[in-house]
Amino acid sequence: MAAVNTSHSSVDMPTPESEYKGSTGTGGVKNHVVVDVVLRVMLFGTSLVAMILMVTSKQTKLVPVAPGMAIPMVANFNQTPSFIYFVAAMSVACLYSLITGALSVLALLKLKRVSMKLMFHLAILDTLFLGILASATSAAGAVGYIGYKGNSHTRWNEVCNTFGSFCGHVAGSISVSLLPSIALLLLVWLSIFEFSKKIRLN
Repeated sequence: MAAVNTSHSSVDMPTPESEYKGSTGTGGVKNHVVVDVVLRVMLFGTSLVAMILMVTSKQTKLVPVAPGMAIPMVANFNQTPSFIYFVAAMSVACLYSLITGALSVLALLKLKRVSMKLMFHLAILDTLFLGILASATSAAGAVGYIGYKGNSHTRWNEVCNTFGSFCGHVAGSISVSLLPSIALLLLVWLSIFEFSKKIRLN
């Protein structure tokens, strides 16, 4: 009676990859990293411009207090805690964009190995800084609105009719500061999109 060979060939199980290569190979990774670098450059440039506009908003003007008498009065961002918080948030955002931008450039040079762990950490930090910048912009915008319109209920008079240059710098700074928040929001969405592609591949 012929012997029956009951041996089975072993099947090698694929080992999970700890690095992300994208659904379209190296091209998919490159597209993701290039967009990431562009958004971080945008984050750096716009937060820097917003910070410079706020810091250079100082204005000195002679304000009449009596007939034939006027005293110099200074309007500066460091007289308002909300504006100080705004400048601090934009400064930290500039530093953060430089560090994470450098990491993205390094990832661009190593297209075949983009760590999912790095992407996850950057997504968390991007979300954190999005909240910080959004709160700083909101706080500065609220104070700026009171300076422009005043508040008759609390008897807070507007100051922009006196310090026009100061208010112009503040308004420009707050307007530009919306762009870093948008850049961070797009970065968070980009990370979510890449994570969803990774989940579908698995």
